[in-house]
Amino acid sequence: MGWVRRLSARLDEPPEVVGGKAYGLVVLHRLGLPVPAGVVVTAEACRAFLRDGRLPDGLRDELVTAVAGLSVVSVRSGAAVSMPGMMDTILNVRPTPDALEDALKSVFSSWDTPRARTYRMLHGIPHDLGTAVVVQQMVFGDRDDRSGTGVAFSRDPNTGANVPFGEVLFGQQGDAVVSGRSLTLPLRELEREPEVWQGLRDALNRIERHYRDACYVEFTFESGVLWLLQVRPGRFTGAAAVRLATDLADEGVIDRREALLRVSPQHLRHVRTPRIAPGVDVVARGLGVCPGVATGRVALTADEAVRMAAAGPVVLVRPETSPDDIRGLAAATGIVTARGGPASHAAVVARSMGKPGVVGVGDRSLSAGTLVTIDGTSGEVVLGKPEVVTAAADTHLRRLLEWADDVAGERGERDEVERLAAAHAVLRR
Repeated sequence: MGWVRRLSARLDEPPEVVGGKAYGLVVLHRLGLPVPAGVVVTAEACRAFLRDGRLPDGLRDELVTAVAGLSVVSVRSGAAVSMPGMMDTILNVRPTPDALEDALKSVFSSWDTPRARTYRMLHGIPHDLGTAVVVQQMVFGDRDDRSGTGVAFSRDPNTGANVPFGEVLFGQQGDAVVSGRSLTLPLRELEREPEVWQGLRDALNRIERHYRDACYVEFTFESGVLWLLQVRPGRFTGAAAVRLATDLADEGVIDRREALLRVSPQHLRHVRTPRIAPGVDVVARGLGVCPGVATGRVALTADEAVRMAAAGPVVLVRPETSPDDIRGLAAATGIVTARGGPASHAAVVARSMGKPGVVGVGDRSLSAGTLVTIDGTSGEVVLGKPEVVTAAADTHLRRLLEWADDVAGERGERDEVERLAAAHAVLRR
């Protein structure tokens, strides 16, 4: 079949071939949702490039033919397993033979950068997978004052509540949201463009019904017209995963058996989230993007975080983070940034690593070496090591554990993790 596939509802190959991003775009096509025209270069082409040091024979000509008719394109990585921000993205490429070749080589080569290799080691992702690449017609969020870009979850990823959650920027491109360089607005600000807002709400509902799960989308709107650029299941953890599972069961989307299997014992280790006790002096406040409490000495650079972590816990404090900070993010026990929102690089990586994170605290100065504690739920940053409290189990958790006891056929005094694990053992027989 060659190296290139056209993105359409008829494309029927797994993420291992076309990558997770393209696979999601095919889902959007099948649901009849607005997706810019484009093609995908398979992961096998990347593996051949990394093996031979050159693009495989025939790829250049295939790609030139496939993108004929597109004016300006983006060239984005899309591995089978998500690696947020770890590989290159090239925007505003004129699809001449030399330009889609140079851009393709750049994205393929970024698979083997130190930051990408570090991320894969941290997450147990094989180094030999390679990445597919999506080449897609650009839509411009900076076209005019009725254009913009954003990200949206169909439900709140921090709590699991059934309300759309995300952020939006008017008059800018998507990299401004992800980088955290710009101050984003809450997703509901999109109501000022009623057709875009309604289109996005309808799309989130349609995608949820397809996945039978919460979902995450990236979108751009150009002159009042909505386009979807990426989709995946929401991947909630902790208390949000518990509420999502019980709510979906109540809505009749899944049954109780599936609800139990969707919440792992590991999720429950983070479900009763610790919080900083009230009554302390807060030195900075931002947006909590990954629940939990972390205490450590302030490190102001990634290299400093790696060095200081040898002597004890550190909290990495940055204006914003980038993929080049991955070693410092891995070494830190918590993350704080001056800028950014819930879809910024720092927020995405904090959630993927399960580390408390606070973003958008402003220009509050914290000196290197200062002992601080951060609360990834409230967004508070305090000096020293304050008292920490843990809330009692909420209604959603109690109901899930009652279902687990019904399946396991016993009610004991085991802890929550053991009760859920016992139900899993029965359901998987």
